[in-house]
Amino acid sequence: MEHLFINIKSLLQVREPGSEILKGGSMSNLPKIDMAFLHIKEDKIIDFGSMSSAPDTITAEVIDCSGKFILPTWVDSHTHLVYSGHREDEFADRIDGLSYEDIAQKGGGILNSAKKLQATSFEKLYAETEVRLKEIMQLGTGAVEIKSGYGLTSDAELKMLKVIKALKDNYTLPIKATFLAAHAVPKEYKDQKGTYLAMVIDTILPRVAKQGLADYIDVFCEKGYFDLEDTERLIKAGQKHNLKVKIHVNQFNSFGGVKLASELGALTVDHLEELTEDDVLALKKGTTIPVALPGCSFFLEIPYTPGRHIIDNNLPLVLASDFNPGSSPSGNMNFIVALACIKMKLTPEEAINAATFNASFALDLQDKVGSITRGKLASFIITKKIPSYRTLPYAFGSNCIESVWISGQLIS
Repeated sequence: MEHLFINIKSLLQVREPGSEILKGGSMSNLPKIDMAFLHIKEDKIIDFGSMSSAPDTITAEVIDCSGKFILPTWVDSHTHLVYSGHREDEFADRIDGLSYEDIAQKGGGILNSAKKLQATSFEKLYAETEVRLKEIMQLGTGAVEIKSGYGLTSDAELKMLKVIKALKDNYTLPIKATFLAAHAVPKEYKDQKGTYLAMVIDTILPRVAKQGLADYIDVFCEKGYFDLEDTERLIKAGQKHNLKVKIHVNQFNSFGGVKLASELGALTVDHLEELTEDDVLALKKGTTIPVALPGCSFFLEIPYTPGRHIIDNNLPLVLASDFNPGSSPSGNMNFIVALACIKMKLTPEEAINAATFNASFALDLQDKVGSITRGKLASFIITKKIPSYRTLPYAFGSNCIESVWISGQLIS
């Protein structure tokens, strides 16, 4: 099928193939074409430009976009989409004054989700996750990473990863899978963290790798969870199985995890709510990409990642949702972009770049999504008639999206 979108008020994030990740001041550059057309065929973008050069075609279905903006779909590089049940009781506990750590110590948090997931069948888990996937697609997400980590047993972790694989097989948007068994220490391994890590490395990881169930390995590098020695051990084990590295780090404390991840060649370090000048220096010395998760800061009322400071140090920045049942129960990337502007002091241009083009690099998808580029997937958002693309983060409580196209298909 062929479609021609005409009279586009402005076509945003127009880039040439091979463009590099944006850093520092370049993140304020959001290339656009006013009064534009976009031509797609099957699942690919084949052409675009100003209306004065629009093709005269009789083979394509023509769609008039007068007064509307088109931009690439959001790329959400950090989610925990596969889980069972919810944690509203913990939400009430936080309102009553309990901290994230307090809730975890009394059996809530990750261990609570793990208990529920272990008792849930594959079929039910898939069905629950599919609902969430469809929801974020309708909200404009056209590529997503999904982690395990609520299994914490061999069978349950593999079940989660197989749900992700099934979603990959059944949906056209790019989906990347991350193995995160080092999310917490299960109750049955209390005071035996080393034994649990050995089981993850020697038993679960080889099965994950042999079945091709993960693209990345992740670790929750945080006080009370996994320390630097644990993190290095897991990173190196994953790398031996050709898994790239993405690390949860500096959510509550800064104690060297960013430096370690950067030195070991991690693709991304995610969270960074606590960030020191030593951490910034470590990032500047390497190629690891910082990823901010402002939805978590909003929900837990913890500091926001200092995105302005990161960009001002000539570093790249990525935005992601951290969609999970305990600390960020929303995959609405429109809200994430708004939070980045309102709370992290990013400009609308920087926030859009961080959630589209730069985010594609955080998933090794820069050749497929993240920009309006010839040959990339035809995955884009068509807005309603709005006065400016800056309306997207400005009108944070409004749905500014009219329709979403993913891999050349209209999402209903």
